[in-house]
Amino acid sequence: MVVDYSIARTAVEMLYSGSFDVVEYGPVEDPVTHITREGESTVLTGISGRVSFETISPSNDNGIFESVTQKIVLFTAPEHVIKPGSKIVVAQNGRTTEYKSSGLPAVYNTHQEIPLNAFKGWA
Repeated sequence: MVVDYSIARTAVEMLYSGSFDVVEYGPVEDPVTHITREGESTVLTGISGRVSFETISPSNDNGIFESVTQKIVLFTAPEHVIKPGSKIVVAQNGRTTEYKSSGLPAVYNTHQEIPLNAFKGWA
């Protein structure tokens, strides 16, 4: 049985309100000197997507909040390969923010969901 997911994918992509670049850290060759050094290289640029936030505020038995956790997920097309640990620079809602891909993506026929954390530098 062949299923056409194009209508569902179009509906999901209508929700994309931002764009992002993917930056990896590793060996980079200088085009002039041909010397290879460790550095950043942009592997994807101007990709459509959307960052979604969920704030989780558990409280203890007496109703006092002990901590607040934010779950951040990037939604984008399933064909983009984004490695765990990559820096993702997102432009959405008039702001540009750097995140780090924190795990393997959940890939579906219509989209993929990539868990993110705030980027605090290369490990």
